[in-house]
Amino acid sequence: MHGNKGNQISGPKRWDPGFPFSPKRFPFFYGWIVVFAGTLAVVFSIPGQTMGFSVFTDVLIQELGLTRVQLSMAYCIGTVISGLSLPYFGRLYDRLGARRMIVYSSFATGLVLLYLSQIKNTLFLLDGIFPVSSTILAFFIITLGFFMIRASAQGVLTMTGRNAIGKWFDHHRGKAFALSGVVTAFSFSYAPRALKWMSDQFGWSGAWAVLGIITIIFMAGLGWLLFRDNPEECGLLMDGNESGLKAKKMHKDAISHIDYKLSNALKTWPFWAFNLSFTFISLYTTAVTFHIISIGSSHGRDELEVIGYFVPMAVVSVTSNILMGFISSRTRLKYLLAIMNAAIFFSVIGVVYLDTSHGVLMYVIGNGIAGGGFACLSGIVWPRFFGRKWLGAISGVGMSSMVIGSGIGPLLFGAFYAVTGNYISVLWICSAVPALLFFGCSWADNPQSKIETTDSN
Repeated sequence: MHGNKGNQISGPKRWDPGFPFSPKRFPFFYGWIVVFAGTLAVVFSIPGQTMGFSVFTDVLIQELGLTRVQLSMAYCIGTVISGLSLPYFGRLYDRLGARRMIVYSSFATGLVLLYLSQIKNTLFLLDGIFPVSSTILAFFIITLGFFMIRASAQGVLTMTGRNAIGKWFDHHRGKAFALSGVVTAFSFSYAPRALKWMSDQFGWSGAWAVLGIITIIFMAGLGWLLFRDNPEECGLLMDGNESGLKAKKMHKDAISHIDYKLSNALKTWPFWAFNLSFTFISLYTTAVTFHIISIGSSHGRDELEVIGYFVPMAVVSVTSNILMGFISSRTRLKYLLAIMNAAIFFSVIGVVYLDTSHGVLMYVIGNGIAGGGFACLSGIVWPRFFGRKWLGAISGVGMSSMVIGSGIGPLLFGAFYAVTGNYISVLWICSAVPALLFFGCSWADNPQSKIETTDSN
């Protein structure tokens, strides 16, 4: 597959791939260092993820004087606007490369966290300047905060970390994302407790301030030190010296011939089959997680019990992620996508019947398998189907869709609950989406399989 050095800008020596050390001098393939650094970037995105904010929801309602509905609306608006900005940041990634983007996005995330730590003081300051109600000012400044943290952390920081991993591997791409997925799955599951501990130790404001300072100093610094955009700029090959040998063992569906531009990728059904599947999972899982206590209560399940579902779910998710990662280079991804859609379908049905033991089992296992498949496939599919040269632009659209879905989901479920008094109707509607996408997987073959030449689009 073609390299991707031609579409990036050059710059000062501090951005040179050989400074302050050359990846070629490492005794093992440097791509595994990129896996570590990229995984760390995803972990540092936690303050911008839903579970990262869930710890601070009640205190924000109290400190800003907003209702739960107003805060949810601010979260939705900020998330959707951030999602709309990600295609631009994806194209910027293609121009600047992973190393610059990880430094810039880490620095931006840190500054946003510092802004959030001072949000009550900001409200107090603005309240004395603008002749509008404090509720309107509070809604505006927290919506701005949601937009910035969702764009910088959940959006760009995550996208940069995952794209960097995808660019360094071909045959071992699935294994690299499987390894990364194990770390991120357990980090995300532990995050609420860690953030709660920080909030208890330093206060909610102090917790965000500490996270901001650590992100600026540690993640931005380590990102500059360890990130490199692609192996070719370092005089290496994907997968190291094994690339040529391993290519012979790869399934023909895993071999890329050309680099697709975004406009061409958008014209293919496989792009939309995977993108719509990822978007639905983001919408559904965020919505159910956001309302899990209320959903459990409507089925007669207590708070501790439903929260406890996430522990076995994480085990299933990690197992699914590892298995799919290891077999991804030996099979067509559309089969794994079909499994993921079938699993999330059973998860939805499980939530409908959560008052039964079979329903709980379907929810835990289905959500776990789908989550593992999502973690694996969302990193593998774009470079495998469309190449690496315009990976930022393509993955930016994909990330935008997922972020917007995650913002709409909780509001959609909340609206149905307000109107009907339950979640059953919206869940039955949701069940139709993965069912249709499951059948749509039949035509989601790798576009590269139709290419016989190595000419670029």
